[in-house]
Amino acid sequence: MRSAQEDEYSLVEAETDLQNLFEMRRESQDSDYLMEETLSADSKHSYRILGILKDKSLGSWVSETQLSETRAAKAQAWETQAFEAQARANQPKRSLPEATAASVPKHKPFKEEEVTSNKQNDVFLSRPLWSSKAEYILAQLGYSLRPVNFWRFIFLCLHSGGCSFFIIYIIMLFLVGIPLLFLEMAVGQQMNQDSLDLWKIIGPWTGGVGYTAFLVCFAISTYVNVINSWILFYVSHSFQAHVPWQKCPLLKNSTVFDPECARTSPSMYYWYRKILKASNTIEDGGPPALSLSMPYFLAWCLVCAFMINGLKSTGKVMYILVPLSCFIIFCLLIRSLMLDGAMYGLQYLLKIKTSTMYSFTTWSVAGCQVLFDLGLGFGPVISLASHMPRSNNCLSDAFLLALAKTVILSLITPCLFAILGFWATSVTHRCSERNTESIIKMIIQGNLPPEAQPPADMGEDPTFIYSTWLEALPESLQMLVRSKVPECSKSNQFLKIKEGTHFVIPTLVEVTSTLPGSTLWSLLLFLMMLSWGLSTTMGFMHGLIIPLQDTFSSLRKQSRPLTVGISMIMFLCGLFFIRPSGSYFIRLLNIYCTIFPAIFILLCENIAVAWAYGAKRFIEELKILWSNPVSRVFVCLWRFVNPVVLVVLLVAILIHLSMKPLIYVAWNSKNSTQILRMYPPWGLVLVVFSLIILLFPIPVYFVYCLVYRIPFKSKSRISSITSFKSLTLRDQKRSNNKSSEEEILQAIKEQ
Repeated sequence: MRSAQEDEYSLVEAETDLQNLFEMRRESQDSDYLMEETLSADSKHSYRILGILKDKSLGSWVSETQLSETRAAKAQAWETQAFEAQARANQPKRSLPEATAASVPKHKPFKEEEVTSNKQNDVFLSRPLWSSKAEYILAQLGYSLRPVNFWRFIFLCLHSGGCSFFIIYIIMLFLVGIPLLFLEMAVGQQMNQDSLDLWKIIGPWTGGVGYTAFLVCFAISTYVNVINSWILFYVSHSFQAHVPWQKCPLLKNSTVFDPECARTSPSMYYWYRKILKASNTIEDGGPPALSLSMPYFLAWCLVCAFMINGLKSTGKVMYILVPLSCFIIFCLLIRSLMLDGAMYGLQYLLKIKTSTMYSFTTWSVAGCQVLFDLGLGFGPVISLASHMPRSNNCLSDAFLLALAKTVILSLITPCLFAILGFWATSVTHRCSERNTESIIKMIIQGNLPPEAQPPADMGEDPTFIYSTWLEALPESLQMLVRSKVPECSKSNQFLKIKEGTHFVIPTLVEVTSTLPGSTLWSLLLFLMMLSWGLSTTMGFMHGLIIPLQDTFSSLRKQSRPLTVGISMIMFLCGLFFIRPSGSYFIRLLNIYCTIFPAIFILLCENIAVAWAYGAKRFIEELKILWSNPVSRVFVCLWRFVNPVVLVVLLVAILIHLSMKPLIYVAWNSKNSTQILRMYPPWGLVLVVFSLIILLFPIPVYFVYCLVYRIPFKSKSRISSITSFKSLTLRDQKRSNNKSSEEEILQAIKEQ
């Protein structure tokens, strides 16, 4: 016989378990009912049954077997009532005494005040859902609109075959991108929780994947908003008739231009010396740049304000940021096509190189670009999807998101190529004019013969007139002239286009500053980049906040303080990257410390779903849940194609990183030029140490599973196989309200 204390403890524990059961059942309800109806009909029915269990006469009937069954029901409470009823039907039946049944009507429901005061700490807060599907899609799209990824795509198109690379990109998008995007969306949506713990259920051996994704998301969040501070700095100085990066500044109390600026372009000087306050080497430290401190603080204030009310405010902000950026892209595209040299830039985009289609390097680079463009492997995709109803068809969401991203790429790519064509044409024109002036001076000084006299009037097309004149010279004289002056070529100028923000921002700034109405076009360009940057930062922030709220349920009650607290932590961490050498560290982390972990995370996720849980089983559950067929093609892709492609990408990345020296683009203040420098030896140590820290949870949890002999394949069940899932959320709520009390009473009788 059990003691009275044990019976009393069991009663309290049973009461808590049943209360949590009813609270968790409401997770499948619509977002309109989640946070506002805490004491809904279900909860009132549950309090009535809890009143039954509180009766001391039932103490002897609450056995350990019943408590374990209650805990099992709690773990599966998010499944439908039909599945719960079926499970209870298979349990051995017991009958309660007639005196107990007769005592049921005598017990009154708890008062709301008593429940609120006594059970406030035990109530499980329901998981909020997105207000609409449009907000969810815009949030996912906004997270993937990372400015650095767009420029990298332009760079790869330029140096990897133009349109040929775009074709390969589309193939890899359907082969790898959409299946893995669908996988992450489906996992987050079906589990209705963050990426920290769900992989322990899907694939026990991959339980550390969620923690690695969280660490990678944290590492990126420390510097991702620094880029927005750069853009805000430009925005704050754009409301002038003549923007400061259009001309070199004068020395103090003098009419002479700053010699450091005179040796380079005004935009490049403004970028390195006024914004970044860049040092000559990464070893040169120093305090954070005061010029960036205020824009950086403002950037985090904007992110915090946009996210202060959680998903509700994030969704509304996305309604503004994403459409605004798309509208600006369209305006810039129309304007860029009217620029001088725009068609020359588009010629590079329309080129198709057959050799590129057979290049292993191009295919591997395109595959990596697809994964990064969609933001896979970092955690925010899963976290954002975890707030969608489980009945939502996330396969159509994956295709819609991929289509939207492709359309945006199709708009921004010709726009930037046209702008770069204008830039190359303008630079080549100035080069031709300078060469003409230099040749005339050398003829006067006697360094060149009078026969080398260039045309005095270069007209509207200096490059064409200069090149035509030069080609008409005798071969010996032509070679002599070429040895005296630099070559002016549009194609060579295009080949100078480099990867990274150190090139794209000053180049685009320089181009827009030369356009008629430069203030307007510069402002539009910066607003577009700022909207992208803020949307991306908000996505990474959700990748941090949602896992913490799911791990520590008490933080869900403190959503606003949590958002402010994490923003402050990220702000303090990011102060390191606004130092004079901060941009060099951003390049180190962005290239060497995030690419490999992201691909490895995706490989582990793919193995967990396809082999540990079972791709066929996963697809079948989705099919029954949605009442729509899901193509078996995804089973083949998840089980065979995607793992092979991800392994190949991992090997290609390792080979590339091992063979490529650790270099960065630095500013040389003596010559006012960009130069390549080697990272110091401790840079390699920092990369290796960072990779070890980021990947550490995966092997540790794997060893843990081996030590405790945890099986590789998952025995858990993500979703129930029942036609009741086809009901809408509101229909389920009505059904729950009508039959809740009767089901619980029947379950108690059966036990």
